[in-house]
Amino acid sequence: MNSYPLWKYLLLLFVLAAGVLYALPNLYGEQPAVQVSQASGESANQALVQRVKRTLVQADMAPTDITLEDGRLLALYKSTSSQLKAAGVLKRQFGNDFTIALNLAPSTPDWLRAVGAEPMKLGLDLRGGVHFLLEVDMETVFNETYDRYARDIPRFLRENSIRYSRAARDGDGDGDAVRLQFPDAQIMGEARNALTSEFSVLEFREATSGQNALVATLKEAERKRITDFALQQNLTTLRNRVNELGVAEPLVQRQGDSRIVVELPGVQDTAEAKRLLGKTATLEYRLVAQSKDAQAAERSGNVPAGTELYRMRDGQPILLKEDVIASGDQLVDASSGLDQQSGSPAVSVTLDGRAATKMFDVTSSHVGDPMAVLFIENKIETRYENGEEIRERKKIEEVISVANIRSAFGKRFQTTGLERGEARDLALLLRAGALAAPVNIVEERTIGPSLGADNIEQGRLAVIVGFLLVVVFMVVYYRGFGLFANAALCMNLVLVVALLSLLQATLTLPGIAGIVLTVGMAVDANVLIFERIREELDAGNTPQSAIKSGYDKAFSSIADANVTTLIAAVVLFGFGTGPIKGFAVTLSLGIITSMFTAIIGTRAIANLVYGSRRRLQGLSI
Repeated sequence: MNSYPLWKYLLLLFVLAAGVLYALPNLYGEQPAVQVSQASGESANQALVQRVKRTLVQADMAPTDITLEDGRLLALYKSTSSQLKAAGVLKRQFGNDFTIALNLAPSTPDWLRAVGAEPMKLGLDLRGGVHFLLEVDMETVFNETYDRYARDIPRFLRENSIRYSRAARDGDGDGDAVRLQFPDAQIMGEARNALTSEFSVLEFREATSGQNALVATLKEAERKRITDFALQQNLTTLRNRVNELGVAEPLVQRQGDSRIVVELPGVQDTAEAKRLLGKTATLEYRLVAQSKDAQAAERSGNVPAGTELYRMRDGQPILLKEDVIASGDQLVDASSGLDQQSGSPAVSVTLDGRAATKMFDVTSSHVGDPMAVLFIENKIETRYENGEEIRERKKIEEVISVANIRSAFGKRFQTTGLERGEARDLALLLRAGALAAPVNIVEERTIGPSLGADNIEQGRLAVIVGFLLVVVFMVVYYRGFGLFANAALCMNLVLVVALLSLLQATLTLPGIAGIVLTVGMAVDANVLIFERIREELDAGNTPQSAIKSGYDKAFSSIADANVTTLIAAVVLFGFGTGPIKGFAVTLSLGIITSMFTAIIGTRAIANLVYGSRRRLQGLSI
């Protein structure tokens, strides 16, 4: 009557063994580490290992060990204070060609890593993760805005046959603006009326010095709109990049007028996060101005109208037409790979409908003409002079490839001319979107054990106290069957931790609350079963019959109670954010594992102790 088939025992043992195996890495701690990687994205090598070791030893900051795994170089330390000092030494010695980042390296043994067993990630409120405070470079935003109007306004005047003498970025001493010079006052008045109607977001006034000149500046409402838009676009882009990095429960939010807070709980590769979050890179596709002499333009400094002077990667000058056929913000997808013909790294891009149409029209009418791919990157470099940190803005514009248009194309095509690391990073950046303005990391910290010690201790204490109270109650009230429930409760905790580790979920303080709640809920099912068994015994049924009826009849009640709670947890996960999701995840996993351990686990133990062939006079319940 109460015998279990062998396969059910084997299933239970397999699940328990797997649970113990994948929960085991959480017993090993994490070690403070300094991660060194090349800014170009190339993998670290033994030469870099020797250079890092030599630099740290000379500074009397020798690490306990240096590891090189999956192209990542980690210098391990015993304390966070030594980690911070070593990071400062490396930043000063290695400069901008390398990315120096703080990290926490898991101490999981190799034999556990071989089977894919890793510790679960802990949120910033506990231990592990990185905090960035980014400052958006609004000066670059407005510089690019005025540069655009400095091109658009003269084009509008030419299209409307309005003569002007000069148009340039010049605020006449009044700050950022576009200055327009006209032959006489009548033409200036005519131009002012036309420009005011066309460019309603600009304010046109007569220059304070010089005759027949207008100065165009942004209205205050438009400045505020551009600022808000730049911040919002950067927020969206950074969230996309964080998603590309695969970080669980990230926090990306605005702080003040020009700053963004990014928190990446449980992140494993902080150097990769630091490099990609602050990087602004995009592409522009333009036709080459073949009829113009780039060498002569560079020597004389006179760039022909309608063209712009750039350089190839080998340093050679090249003239490109001003008109941009397509740019990075018009891409809907990008992926890195290898070019089938040359075998070199390539980025396959897909344009949106409008850009695809323009690309097809241009390539159709310019078959045989060369088209260039312009790579644009804005970044802020840090250098040290006399021990002081100095930040400098730097804009890199270089033509990465020039190829003749062999046939018309539109929506999807490939871009070559990149290194392997550049192709991968550029594909990610294009997918996530370009930042509206460069961001500078003004604060970076890895949250270590000291900051989350109180939360960790309180969370651990809550789980232990809750667990012990439940254990004592079950033993006192249900005696022998209470011991069965306690064994299942231990199994349940192991399985929850194992699933969190296997799924690489991030555990936060609300997540611990979900585990505490699970401890109480895990015995709910056993309480229903045990009370049903007692009712069957009171009704005069035999012990064997009472056990069978208790488990069979309580199943529907257990299922109803747990399914309704699971629905609530799914809704919390779907509509919640951040810590709420952490609570929903642990609650959902706890419900699933508690049903398994309560129904299958305790019955397996009961069947072993009170086998169907034994004649029982009573039950310890």
